[in-house]
Amino acid sequence: MAEELLYDDQHIAFLEHIWGDGFLSPGGPEEVRRVLSGVEVAGRKVLDIGCGSGACATLIAGDFSAAHVIGIDVEEPVCTAARAKAEKTGLADRITIHKVSPGPLPFPEETFDVVFSKDSIIHIPDKAFMAREAFRVLTPGGRFAASDWLISHDGTPSQEMADYIAAEALDFAMSSPESYRQAMEEAGFTEVELVNRNPWYSDVAVKELEWLTGPERAALEKRHGEDFIAEQIDIWKKLVTVLKSGEHCPHHIRGRKPA
Repeated sequence: MAEELLYDDQHIAFLEHIWGDGFLSPGGPEEVRRVLSGVEVAGRKVLDIGCGSGACATLIAGDFSAAHVIGIDVEEPVCTAARAKAEKTGLADRITIHKVSPGPLPFPEETFDVVFSKDSIIHIPDKAFMAREAFRVLTPGGRFAASDWLISHDGTPSQEMADYIAAEALDFAMSSPESYRQAMEEAGFTEVELVNRNPWYSDVAVKELEWLTGPERAALEKRHGEDFIAEQIDIWKKLVTVLKSGEHCPHHIRGRKPA
């Protein structure tokens, strides 16, 4: 039986159309820079968890001057796209992309100076396990710096949030800020910092919905398909609802492994 992909070529093409070449979540290079604010990257070895189609890896290797970036993801289409982007940008000698299976990170202890992720850990149900693995592969003094999509509370989501998660159909496993902080601290991280990005993305998502439903809709339907765009509009309406309520609250998460 063929593997059912969460991010097939059609979804990659659409998400890159709305969020920029190589990006499968919002904010582009500016949001990556915010996530990595205050984190020493130049000359360091970086792990990019859930590298998607490669924009973050090329940005970190190029603009941030990382010595080497290893990107990992669980689906071949995004890995293929990431490798192509590394080649296209002339950074393939400093970027390695691996397709991996869910589970322990396939690297020895103390391999990386920075563990980075942009809105991908939402697909990992066990945040405590993820935090322990990130801690394990970091060098002493190394930094964890990520963004992710969170839910504002523990327990059962509201009906609106449940409807949004079901509409996305992307195996979302959202955790609360409190659960994330506990997972990071119990793994051994210090200087744990969580920054709520809901106010920013609430406004951006409204503009995205206006774009999907406005004068560009016909061109979007021609490019991506009428049924596909109708499905995305339904998703974005549900997304805006849970962002406006504050229940969906993207965050930045940072921490340090003690030296």
